[in-house]
Amino acid sequence: MPPHVSADRSAAQPPGRGSVDALITQTRRLKGDMDAVRQDTRSDAADPQGRWQRALCDLALHQLDDLDTHLAQLRDGPPPVPAAGPAPAAPVASRRESLLSRVGSAEWNLLTDEAVWSEELYRILGRDPAAAPLTLDELPALVLDEDRPKLTAMVTDCLIDARPIDGEFRVVRPDGEQRTVHMMGEPVLDAEGGTSSMWAVLRDVSELRRSQHAVRESRDSLQRQRHLAQTEHRLAVEFQEAVLPPWRGSPRLPHQGPRSLDLAAHYLPAATTSRIGGDWYDALELADGQTLLSVGDLTGHGPTVTSTTAMLLGALRGMAMAGTHPAQLMSWLNQLLDATVQPALGSAVCCRYRPETRTLMWAQAGHPVPLLFRDGTGRRLDAPEGVLLGATARAVYGQAEETLEEGDLVLLHTDGLAPADRLLGLAPRLDRARTAQECVRMVVEECGESERADDACVLVARVTR
Repeated sequence: MPPHVSADRSAAQPPGRGSVDALITQTRRLKGDMDAVRQDTRSDAADPQGRWQRALCDLALHQLDDLDTHLAQLRDGPPPVPAAGPAPAAPVASRRESLLSRVGSAEWNLLTDEAVWSEELYRILGRDPAAAPLTLDELPALVLDEDRPKLTAMVTDCLIDARPIDGEFRVVRPDGEQRTVHMMGEPVLDAEGGTSSMWAVLRDVSELRRSQHAVRESRDSLQRQRHLAQTEHRLAVEFQEAVLPPWRGSPRLPHQGPRSLDLAAHYLPAATTSRIGGDWYDALELADGQTLLSVGDLTGHGPTVTSTTAMLLGALRGMAMAGTHPAQLMSWLNQLLDATVQPALGSAVCCRYRPETRTLMWAQAGHPVPLLFRDGTGRRLDAPEGVLLGATARAVYGQAEETLEEGDLVLLHTDGLAPADRLLGLAPRLDRARTAQECVRMVVEECGESERADDACVLVARVTR
């Protein structure tokens, strides 16, 4: 059986001021540090992680405030009994009311049916200090209906079985405001061992519980957002794997004789794995023996973008297989993108390589132009006319031709890879490479930073010697 409080025990003395003052100093230092952390947290209402972090900071500050107040009460001892006189009017509680008003005490004498409440308890329950304190039989009238059985059970267990009280219930103040109260108490025994009275400390934990509720809500919201992001990322990866060609090495396209192209390509993801974008590359042998080379990029990230990329790339392959030249192909891709349900913008470069004459015929839509490397030097190809795909419904696209030589290297890339000047600076090294795959590896080593802000693609086509 738990120990009981004796009615004739002497009052406990507060601990030494020095040790408590040291704890108060440490607590207030922690409060300052915690407040600084709170100020640094993101306050964007649309950011689930920022809301969760800020809610945790608020909860920690509430708890440190309470600890500071309790230590001060422990150091100073019980407040003095106020002189007799007219009771002051109850102050209007603000949202951040004084923490001292959150902890009150009460004692109920079972022999005389008298009750004594502290001034703080009147404030917590919103009662007029001039009114008589409620007896144990009257106290449930303040409690919400669904919480009354809990309070009754706690009081009964305390008075009959001498069990300590430790529980919470909700009360409704006269002004209609609902508060959550945490009650702790014990029976006081008389000389014969019978229960003569019951004392309790009641603490207003409404702000604390609201902070905890905010933490739970923001945590749940963050978990839902992360789950959604993981699902979207998985879908985007699956779409992208379906869109990009399965080869990653240096395949030789068949039936091109001694003037075939040595091809290699690479996709460079963004540092943030959730930012799966619309970058793509493709190489396809066409029915007439020519080769389609293309790279492109759609604005945005996620499954919607990668699904649109799949649609666009499928259309590009089909039209190219039907013999459509690059300029007309870009025009029809622009109309297709302009007609999609969700508006999107994209850039692309599309080339047809004719092996018999080593001619590269190409068009572009707001995209970085191909880079041509020959004999240890590099240059940009002169860009024909072409605006972004989806920018305007009746865009006109020009077309250019370039005659290649044996050993030439054509590099196509998306704008997230690197500035063209940086890539052109690799010309001496690329000239020494023996395969397209070696060229791609050099480009990735030079431009494949781990902290890449956006994804990128590179496609290398080398006219074999």
